[in-house]
Amino acid sequence: MWSLHTLPLWFLVFSLFLPRVALLVFWLQEGVTPLHISGWLPLFVAIVLPRSLILYLIYLDLGLGAWFAVHAVAAIAVWSMSGRAGTRSRRE
Repeated sequence: MWSLHTLPLWFLVFSLFLPRVALLVFWLQEGVTPLHISGWLPLFVAIVLPRSLILYLIYLDLGLGAWFAVHAVAAIAVWSMSGRAGTRSRRE
C-alpha cells in the first residue's frame, strides 16, 4: 500500500488531546482534499466521533503504525471512561 504522508506532526500530536479542534484547524489550514475525503459523512463523523475519523485519516496516510496505535489506545481509553463519568455523576 502506498502512503501520502500528508498529515503534519502538529496534527498527530494535537489531535490526541483536542480532536475536534485539530480537525477544524487542519481543515481550515490545509484541507483534507489530498486524502480524498469529501461530502457530508466526514463532517458528521468529525462532529459525532472525531477520534474515529482521525484513526481513519491516519490509516489512509500512514497505515498501521506507531501513530495509529497511539491514537487507537487514546480512543479506547476515552470511549471506555466516558460511561463511567455519567454513571458517577448520577449516583451523587
